Amino acid sequence: MSEKVVLAFSGGLDTSYCAIYLSKEKDLEVHTAIANTGGFSPEELTDIEKRAYALGVKSHKTLDVTEEYYQKGIKYMVYGNVLRNNTYPISVSSERIFQAIAIIEYAKKIGAKYVAHGSTGAGNDQIRFDLAFQVLAPEIEIITPTRDMELTREFEINYLKDHGVQADYTKMAYSINAGLWGTSIGGKETLTSNQTLPEEAYPSQLTKEGEETLTLDFVKGQLKGVNGNKHFSTIDAIREVEEIGSAWAVGRDMHIGDTIIGIKGRVGFEAAAPMLIIKAHQMLEKHTLTKWQQYWKDQLGNWYGMFLHEAMYLEPVMRDIEKFLESTQENVTGKVIIRLRPYTFQLVGIESEHDLMKSEFGEYGEMNKGWTADDAKGFTKILGNQLKIFYSVNKK
Repeated sequence: MSEKVVLAFSGGLDTSYCAIYLSKEKDLEVHTAIANTGGFSPEELTDIEKRAYALGVKSHKTLDVTEEYYQKGIKYMVYGNVLRNNTYPISVSSERIFQAIAIIEYAKKIGAKYVAHGSTGAGNDQIRFDLAFQVLAPEIEIITPTRDMELTREFEINYLKDHGVQADYTKMAYSINAGLWGTSIGGKETLTSNQTLPEEAYPSQLTKEGEETLTLDFVKGQLKGVNGNKHFSTIDAIREVEEIGSAWAVGRDMHIGDTIIGIKGRVGFEAAAPMLIIKAHQMLEKHTLTKWQQYWKDQLGNWYGMFLHEAMYLEPVMRDIEKFLESTQENVTGKVIIRLRPYTFQLVGIESEHDLMKSEFGEYGEMNKGWTADDAKGFTKILGNQLKIFYSVNKK
């Protein structure tokens, strides 16, 4: 009786090759699984399942972890205003750890001896999958044919044809990875340092003109309303914001960063909902948090995003940072008003009962009500003591 292997399956060329290879060359009982974090439609999932069975797999399973991805990932990325290198809302990369966890848990559930994925040796995903698999199930052996044998696309296509598999594996001009928290776009331009993506490379195109007002309602840091429509599910709210924002072609940019394995990389992305939500949330925090809450949130939010991007989600310190981030959201409740225009948006303002600008102590640049002129003079004198001593001692 053949040993079981669970293959993380997307239906693309690499994982299609793996499905045949593991069965024919390794004599394994292949069980494919796809972990959906919100980036696949029901129709796409059905097509992927049909593709798996056409390759002769023993079973195929769709694992829906969209809610888990929001509750354990996206929620904290919003709390932390996470933008890698101040640009990228770690869109697709943040999904991988939750997909990897779902795959390895499924492998344990069905008693698989092996787990496999189709990642190459040149990207970040190989590390994300391997690390999660090793930590959560060290007893299950990892198989990675595409990486280990350094296979070319041509070799894989010819192999599939030799085994009677006919499919259109024509390499598209642009590699598109769509997800709940944004879409990444790779192409010939992203392999250079001096070119950007053309308009037609973006899946969402500009369909509106003029301007439009968008309002986002947050309750303790979570998006719960869009244009006055209340949402029980923040996932539904995210999708509504994406639909509105993508029609204005907002949230486009190019991410340049360091990969886990140490090389530089570029990828284009469109992420209307993440950019609108994060920037709106950040503005609301500026009104409702103290200076030092904002300062330490910036530090820890940056670390959280870096660790999540670089496969370290399972590091226990991440749970500690999550508790801090959640604690800071107690008063982050209110409405943010945004003005949308083609390719851009403007944060107009906020309305919140926790708005610290409502203080009766004073109005910036206008009137002081909570202190006197003499108080200000005395405060300035004490504040300057250390500087006065330094400049006096050092004869500056």
